[in-house]
Amino acid sequence: MAIGIGLRQVQQAVDRKADAVQQQFIDLSDELDELGRQMLEVSDEERKTIKEQQKELRIKQLDIAEEVNLWRTRARKVLQQPGVSSLRSFLNELIELEEELITPSVERALMLLDLPPEERLQQEVEKEVKAQTPAGRLLERARTDFDLRSSDSGVRQREAVTFANQAGRAQDQAIIDEVAAAITDPDPLVKELAILTTIQLYRFRANRLADLEAAHQAAQYLAGINHPAVIPVLIEIVENPRVGYVQEGGENVQKDNSRSRMVAVLRLVEWHTAEAQKTLKALKFDRDSHIVKAAERALELFPGQWTGKINRDT
Repeated sequence: MAIGIGLRQVQQAVDRKADAVQQQFIDLSDELDELGRQMLEVSDEERKTIKEQQKELRIKQLDIAEEVNLWRTRARKVLQQPGVSSLRSFLNELIELEEELITPSVERALMLLDLPPEERLQQEVEKEVKAQTPAGRLLERARTDFDLRSSDSGVRQREAVTFANQAGRAQDQAIIDEVAAAITDPDPLVKELAILTTIQLYRFRANRLADLEAAHQAAQYLAGINHPAVIPVLIEIVENPRVGYVQEGGENVQKDNSRSRMVAVLRLVEWHTAEAQKTLKALKFDRDSHIVKAAERALELFPGQWTGKINRDT
């Protein structure tokens, strides 16, 4: 049963590769349509050039059409191998193609194929137990759900927001740790969903927790994430001055979140995007003088348009 599920996941991955290549064919069709419109508005000499461009694009389309058919054939063959030996050989051929979106599912199928029956059963039991947790179900869907496996990262972003907004999720450290552990997953789509969801979980903590020490730890964690989806969250922290409490001498003392805001400001300078620059410019009249000075200094040091060139690698 486990091998069958694994092979279907391989087939879905190969089909998605075919869909991605097919999109290239569609894009070329759009280019050809545009060139056809240009033909009506140009001189005879320019028309010759356009005709050459059209010829080149049509040749590319033929090559792409053949590639699409090749990937569709490979997808069908996943479930059509006559025996274990031929199946293993076919899967190894897919590995050799070094396709990022296909390799993880193929490696899992090969692993299941090589496991002794008793170990395979044990893995199924462990997988079932893990899938009973909210984070486990989310990550499993990232491996199998057709929509979450699409090329549209916006689908995974929306899923991350929905998951993090469920009552109690952001307050449960076990859930956060389980999701964050998948940031190193070899499957790039599982990894991306894990990153996006972790960002949203810590976003809640940084901006909503009354315990400012825990909120500050969340802000520091977010500052260490090297994914552009964290930029609007850092901006939200900067633009959200608020008060809460910290423990001092065994008592709850009211404080503001200036430390977290400063961490976010400094990280936005490193991201160096246009949105980050706009945010710092808006801090000119901020009520925290240290924030004002930090923003002014950053804008003085980097007066031109920010384009993300000094983003650090963490």
